[in-house]
Amino acid sequence: MTKTAERTAPLDTETRDELSQRPNRRRRIVLMTVVATAILGLAALLFGGVLFSPAAASESEPTMTATQIIPLVILVVMFVVATKWPLNIGVMGLVASFGVGYFMLGMTDKEILADFPASIVLTIIGVTYFFSMAQRNGSIDIIVQTCVRLVRGKTMLLPWVFFLMAAALTALGTFSPAAVALLAPAALGLAYESRIHPVLMGAFVINGAHAGGFSPLSVAGVLVHDISVKNGFPIEQGALFTASFALNFILSALTIVLFALLGKLRDKHANEFTGLDTPRAGRPQGQQIFTLALIGVILVCTLGFHMPIGFVALSAGLLLAFINIKEHKTFIGGISWSTVLLVAGMITYVSLLQHVGVIDTLAEQALALGAPLLIALVLCYVIGVGSAFASSTALLTAFIPMAGPLLATSSLSASGTVAALAIAATVVDVSPFSTDGALVVANARDNDRQRVYKQLMMYAGGVVLAAPALAWALLVPTGIM
Repeated sequence: MTKTAERTAPLDTETRDELSQRPNRRRRIVLMTVVATAILGLAALLFGGVLFSPAAASESEPTMTATQIIPLVILVVMFVVATKWPLNIGVMGLVASFGVGYFMLGMTDKEILADFPASIVLTIIGVTYFFSMAQRNGSIDIIVQTCVRLVRGKTMLLPWVFFLMAAALTALGTFSPAAVALLAPAALGLAYESRIHPVLMGAFVINGAHAGGFSPLSVAGVLVHDISVKNGFPIEQGALFTASFALNFILSALTIVLFALLGKLRDKHANEFTGLDTPRAGRPQGQQIFTLALIGVILVCTLGFHMPIGFVALSAGLLLAFINIKEHKTFIGGISWSTVLLVAGMITYVSLLQHVGVIDTLAEQALALGAPLLIALVLCYVIGVGSAFASSTALLTAFIPMAGPLLATSSLSASGTVAALAIAATVVDVSPFSTDGALVVANARDNDRQRVYKQLMMYAGGVVLAAPALAWALLVPTGIM
C-alpha cells in the first residue's frame, strides 16, 4: 500500500496542477470571446450603416469622435486587466474618470463626481454592515437552517424558492436592488450550507427580482409605461409583466442546464467556505432574537413604508452594535469595501461615457442601419451591454424614447419592442458591476469573494451575449404582444 501511495502521489499532484490550470484556460477563452464579440459588435455599429447604405451614412450618420473612442477603449482595457490580475476595477474606474475627465475634457472634480452613485454605495454599506453582524451572531444561520427544514432535504428546490420570493417582493412594489439586498444574505448562506453553487443561487435571486420587476405596481413597470405613453406608443402593462416573468423564468431554467452541463450544480468547494461540521444552531437566544426582530423591522420599513434600505440597515446595525460595543471595529470590517469601490468606480466612469455621448452615438448609429428588426436587435444589445455597467433605470429612460422613430416607421409591435428593451436592460444586472450583482458578491464568504466575483463576471458575460438576443427573438419578430 505504501508503494501504491508513492506511485499515485505524483499523479495526484499533476492532476491537481492540471485542474488548477483549466479554470485559467477557460477564463482566458471566455474573456477572449467576450472581448472579440464586443469588438465585432462595435465595428458593426460603427461601420454597419456605411456598408448597408453608404450614401445615407455619409450624409447623416453620426460618427464617433476620438473623445468618445478613447474612453471606450480604456473601458475594454480595464476589463481585460481586472480579469487577468486581481486588481479592483473600481479603483481603475475612478483613476480613469480622473484622467479622462480632467485631462481630456477639462472637467473639475465636482463635475467628474456629479454622478457618483451615493445611494447605491450607501445601500451596500448599510446592508453589509448589518448583515455581517447578523452572520457573526448566528442569526443568518438560524434563517438558513429553517429554510433547509422547510424544503425537507430537497435542496435543489431552494433556488426556485428564492426566485419566487424575490419575484413576489418586486411585483408588490419593492425596487429590485432592495429585494436582492433583503434576500441575498440568507440565500448565499443557504447556498454554502447546502453545497449549491453561490453564483447559481445569486443568479436565481436576481432573476426572480427582475421577473416581478415590471408588474403594474412596481417602480420599473410604472416608469416604462409612463415613458411609452409620453412618447406616443402606449403598451400593455400586463403583457410587459408576463413577458418579463416568462423570460426570467426561461433564463433561470437555462442557468440550471448550463451549471449541470459544467458539473457545477453542486459546489465542490463548499466545505472550504462553511463550517458544516459545527453544531447546529438551536432556538434563537439573546442577540439573535433582537437581530431577527430587526430584520423584521427592516422588511416592514422598506416594503411597507418604502424607506431607503441603506439608511434603515445602517440604523438597525447601529442599534445592534450598542449591544456589543467591544466588537464594533470588527463589525465595521464586515462592510464590503471592495464592492463599494467596484460599484462606485465603474458607475462613475460609465457616467462619464454617457456624458461624452458614447451611448447616444451608438444608439443613433443603430437607428441608421435601416432594417427595423435589425435595429431592434442592435438596440437590445446596446442597452443590455450598457446596463451591465450602469443604471438600468437611467438607460431605460434614455433608450425607450429612441424606439419612437423605429415604431413610427415600421409595423413592429410597440409592446413587444419595448418589453424586449426593458428585459434586455434588466436581465444583465447579474453583472458584478451592477447593484444586484455587487450585492451577491458582497454577501459571499470573505475567503470566497474573489472566486464568486470572477465566476459571476463570466456568467454575466454569457448573459450579456445571449439574453438580449433571446428577448428580441421571443418578443419582436413573433409579434405575440
